[in-house]
Order: sequence, then C-alpha cells, then structure tokens
Amino acid sequence: MTFWIDTHCHLDAGEFSPDVAAVRARAAARQVAHCVLPAVAVSNFAAVRLLAHEFSDSYALGIHPLCVPEAQEADLLALDAELTLRKSDPRLVAVGEIGLDYFVPALTQSPMRERQEYFYREQLKLARKHGLPVILHVRRSADKLLKHLRELVPHHPEHPEDGWRGIAHAFNGSEQQAMEFVKLGFKLGFGGAVTFEPARQLRHLAAQLPLEVLVMETDSPDIPPHWLYTTAAQRAAGQGQGRNEPGELPRIAQQVASLRGIPAEALASATSANALEALPRLKALVS
Repeated sequence: MTFWIDTHCHLDAGEFSPDVAAVRARAAARQVAHCVLPAVAVSNFAAVRLLAHEFSDSYALGIHPLCVPEAQEADLLALDAELTLRKSDPRLVAVGEIGLDYFVPALTQSPMRERQEYFYREQLKLARKHGLPVILHVRRSADKLLKHLRELVPHHPEHPEDGWRGIAHAFNGSEQQAMEFVKLGFKLGFGGAVTFEPARQLRHLAAQLPLEVLVMETDSPDIPPHWLYTTAAQRAAGQGQGRNEPGELPRIAQQVASLRGIPAEALASATSANALEALPRLKALVS
C-alpha cells in the first residue's frame, strides 16, 4: 500500500487551531500515514508532543533560528532538560527545527548573526549528547551549516561509521551543497516550492539527485504549493493566501514524481524508506 510521510509539518501553528483534527484526518484519508512535528521554541515543546501523541505522529524539540532573538541561555538548559525527560518517549525522533537563517536581514547582522551560530552549535552538541538526529533550517546558510556539522561530527566508539543523521529541511542550495549534506548523513526535504515552474534550480535538484536522498514534506502551514499561492497584488485585492496542510503532500509529490519520470508509488516507497533512515525512531512508529 502506498503511504507518505510528511517529514516537516507545524500542526501546532495557530492557523490550524480551529480544525487541527479535521486537517490530520484529511491527510490520513490521502495516505499521509505519518507527520513529524518540529518545535520552534521552548514555548511550543508541550504542544508538539501532545499533538504527536494525539494523532500517533512524532515530534522534534529545538529552537528555530527565527526564534533566537527572543531566546535566552536558559532555553538551551530547558531543551537539554526536556530531551532528558522525554528520552524514553518513542515519539521524540530528533532535535529540531534548528539551523541558520541568512535571509531575514536583521538576522544577518551582528550580534544576531553570531547569536544564531551559538544557538545552532549548542543544539548540535545537545543532539550529539542525546544521540538524536537533527532537522535543519537551511536558508541561504548551507555552507555555514556544513562547517559546524563537520566540526561537531558525533563519534560513537562502538559504531565508528556513525555520524550525523537527519534532514536538511526545505533544501534550496546547489547540487554540490546537496551532496555535502548527503555525505554527512542527511536526507534533503522537498515540498511546495518545487511546484513553481520558475524554481528551475530546485526542480532540477528534485529531478536529478539520487532517489535515496529525498524526503517529502509540506512545512505546513508555510511554503504553499503554487495552487494555493496568491500574489501580493491578489492579496491586496482581498484574496486570502491558501493554507498549506499535510494533505497536500501527495499532490506536491506527484510533481516530483513527474519531474523524475517515475510513478508516484515508487516515490512514496523510496521517500518513506529514506525518512526512516534519517529518523531511525520512526521505524517503530510507521508500519
């Protein structure tokens, strides 16, 4: 049976609060068997955990780079404590969403640029300490993310071949950067952005990268596919932005399958297996 795994979905977002159960049921009806819910700040650690348990999904805990300006040193201690407290929770599958964002102008300048790097490194160390994969936010920051990953590779004496595992979410770098993440043990997340024809580089990657490195995601309610997207002019005229949700994943994936010239079923099978490899705790949760 064909099923999909949405490896990045913010079901705890305010946009879903009126009807989250219906949203998740709609996704299930479209063969989205599992969703991974990454946290973005200490304030939503409980929300993603409770939703993951309610819907038989999974969650990750971390501090998003866009949340670093409000974050305190104590938040890193709180993350460490929560990872310790939940270590036996099978639905905790990663540290995330963590990373670097060099798209938002305020985050690219000192002192926030250095503060982002500090929070990223400290959370990589926590992932290493707790033996968990990481879910990375990559926005105009691939080379710097790679630099810190190389400097902090986990070393397991019993498993010398082990290094990082995880997902470079919403990947939109070069082919060379893509393969550097893969060499370090990462899968690459593709979602709604790949449905836009002008995104030629991203569509080229989706078509040409080895099948064993791809995972599917929505990042819902963000990164809507082209059929939900409204332009600035349309929004100014009063037309609302369509809400992305995990149920859109099969239609997004169909575009990736078409770019690759393979059946959607083959893409579903491969990307689900890839997700289990990236986040090994999923194996016990997804039958």
